[in-house]
Amino acid sequence: MDHSATTPVDSRAFRAMEPYLTEEYGNPSSIHRMGQAARNGVETAREQVARLINASPEEIIFTSGGTESDNLAILGLMETMPSRGQHIITSAVEHHAVLDVFTYLERKGYEVTILPVNKYGTVEPETLERAMKPNTVLVSIMHANNEIGTIQPIKELAAIAHKGGAVFHTDAVQTVGRIPVDVKDLGVDMLSCSSHKLYGPKGVGCLYIKKGTRLARRLYGGSQERKLRSGTENVPGIVGFGAAAEIAAEVMSESMERLNELGRNLSDSLQRLIPDTILTGDPVNRIPGHVSLCFKYVEGESILLMLDQMGIMASSGSACTSGSLDPSHVLLAIGLPQEIAHGSVRLSLGRCNTQEDVDYVVQILPGIIERLRAMSPMTGEGGM
Repeated sequence: MDHSATTPVDSRAFRAMEPYLTEEYGNPSSIHRMGQAARNGVETAREQVARLINASPEEIIFTSGGTESDNLAILGLMETMPSRGQHIITSAVEHHAVLDVFTYLERKGYEVTILPVNKYGTVEPETLERAMKPNTVLVSIMHANNEIGTIQPIKELAAIAHKGGAVFHTDAVQTVGRIPVDVKDLGVDMLSCSSHKLYGPKGVGCLYIKKGTRLARRLYGGSQERKLRSGTENVPGIVGFGAAAEIAAEVMSESMERLNELGRNLSDSLQRLIPDTILTGDPVNRIPGHVSLCFKYVEGESILLMLDQMGIMASSGSACTSGSLDPSHVLLAIGLPQEIAHGSVRLSLGRCNTQEDVDYVVQILPGIIERLRAMSPMTGEGGM
């Protein structure tokens, strides 16, 4: 129940990778037969990933994953700009792979605006419109939030950015392969994606860069990936990513329908059975199978530990920051008080989940919450 953190490698993607780990292990920059076999694997994967998001293969740069893609997009663009007097915009609910880069750039002298969101975690287009300035050069807003599942109105937001003369980047790590993502329809200039969120291997991702968008390199050494990402390519990982992208395109429609139904069943059942439960994120416009709840009077970490003992794996907010004791910045941004934000649980379903899995969680979780509340000092007369 934690597929927003990562997904298992699809067996078909794994089989596609195997030859490049053992037999076709050449360096794709080599001119001999084995090198060219590796190069063909990389370029086939580039075509597969490009088709998934309706891009051209030459617009795809392979990276180590979503974090590197976000960094390359934002820092690579800003390297092409003067170091002072530039205004950049992001939202309060971004992944730290974006927020931390904006914090770094603010220390370097760039003017940064962090857009607020509404109670569902949505960046309202008029909020971006009001924030735009004549010197705004970049807007970066994620396609869907990893913690609460809300899908952003990227097409409208990108149009506003372009009207003001800015470049638009979106972190689409949570959506590519799960819902239809068409870079031409969305109108984005750059888009980040990660293989391990769509049943490919970890350690590989990509950045879509629209033709004509100019970036400076972030890694120096070689001429790989259009000189934007030096270093020998992770051939097996890239091949697995390409295969996973092709599979995602084939199964997406059926998967979305099934996960939407399972997610609704899970969410509705838990809210009905557990009092003082808050659904976070947009109730409708959200990632299929993504259920994020806050349970009053209890700590999310305790819930996760007890769920794990019963064979249920979930997250409290983002898996990338699960070691932090601070409440989720996303939940605070949508207006939840700290004491409620601490009681968050994210249940994110994937292709292998069944109605039986949902039924098991519905059977187990209410009792866990009841036991924890019985021990909580926040319940009773002195409670919230």
